[in-house]
Amino acid sequence: MGLSAFAAVVLFVIEFWPQVHGSKCDIYRGRWVHDASYPLYRSTDCPFIQQEFNCQKNGRPDHLYLKYRWQPTSCNLPRFSGRDFLRRFKGKRIMFVGDSLSLNQWQSLTCLLHRAVPRAKYTLQRIGGLSTFNFTAYGVSIMFSRNAFLVDIVNGKNGRVLKLNSIGSGQLWKGVDLLIFDTWHWWLHTGRKQPWDYVQDDKITRKDMNRMVAYEKALRTWARWVKLTVNPAKTKVFFQGVSPDHMDSRDWGDPTAKTCRGETHPVMSKRGYPGGPHPAQVVLKKVLRSVTKPVHLLDITSLSKLRKDGHPSAFGYGGRRGTDCTHWCLPGVPDTWNELLFAALIH
Repeated sequence: MGLSAFAAVVLFVIEFWPQVHGSKCDIYRGRWVHDASYPLYRSTDCPFIQQEFNCQKNGRPDHLYLKYRWQPTSCNLPRFSGRDFLRRFKGKRIMFVGDSLSLNQWQSLTCLLHRAVPRAKYTLQRIGGLSTFNFTAYGVSIMFSRNAFLVDIVNGKNGRVLKLNSIGSGQLWKGVDLLIFDTWHWWLHTGRKQPWDYVQDDKITRKDMNRMVAYEKALRTWARWVKLTVNPAKTKVFFQGVSPDHMDSRDWGDPTAKTCRGETHPVMSKRGYPGGPHPAQVVLKKVLRSVTKPVHLLDITSLSKLRKDGHPSAFGYGGRRGTDCTHWCLPGVPDTWNELLFAALIH
C-alpha cells in the first residue's frame, strides 16, 4: 500500500471512529438539533404508511417537527443508509415483535428502505397478526408480529387469560436473524380497552394484579425464552425501550396545556426533561441486566420524552375527534429510533 493510500485509510478511520466510538460516547444522550436536510423521506415517498401515522396526509399544517435530528453529546450518528442496510441483511429476516409502537418503528424502517431503493420490487403481506415486507431483489424480509404483551393470551372457560409464564408464540421468532422486541403500552389499560379478563401467574389465576409486577414477570418469562432459545451466533436481539406518551403537560413543566395537542416544538431545555425516569423503563433495565445472552437496549425513552411535538395528536386515525399522544407521526421520531438501530448494528 502506498503512503498516500495508507494516509487516506488512517484519515478515514480517525474521522469515522468518533461517530459512535467516542471515549465516553453514549448515543442515547444528547439533544435535538434543527437540520434542514431532514426528514429522511416524505410521506408521499412511502405509499404504505398506515393512516394513523400519516400526519401530513391527515392535514397536520406545521412542518417544523420534521426538521429535527438527534445529536449525541460526544459523537455523531452515521447517517442512515438504506442501501447499506439492505446489503448487510441480504438474504436475512428481521422481525419486530410487540404492540403498535413496534408497528410504528417497523413502518418507519420499511419507509426508510423503500426511499433508498424506490424502484426495487417489494411485496407486502398481512396474515393475521403477522405483516411481512419483502424486498425481493435483496431477499430481505422485514416482519412485524403483533404481540402486545409478548406472553400469551388464551381463551379459557370463563374468558381470556393473560398467562405471565407462557410464550407459545415464541415458535414464530426462532431462527430470525434480527429480533426487536417491545412491550409496555397495553399493560395499564383497563375496562373495555383491556384485552384480557384474568391474569395467570404460575398456577394462580386472578381477576387482576399489580400491573407493574405483572409486567416484570412477563419480561422475565421473555428473558428465559431468550436464554433457552436464542443462538447469539445466528440471531441479534434488541429491545425497544419504553416509548413515552405526552398526555399530561405537567410532565414537561408546562401547566397551561393538557396534552400534546397543538405542540410544535421539542423540549429544548438544557436541563432536559423535568420528569424523572419512566417506571417501566426502570423495570425493563433491571430485567435486561439479568439476561445472560447479548441483548441490546434501544434506549429511546429519554430522547423521545423531549419530542412532545412528534405525536399525531388530532391528525391521526381518529382525526379531530381524538388526540393521539402515544404513537408517532411518520416521518418522525421512529426514524431516529431506526438510525440508532442502524448505528448499533454497524458498530
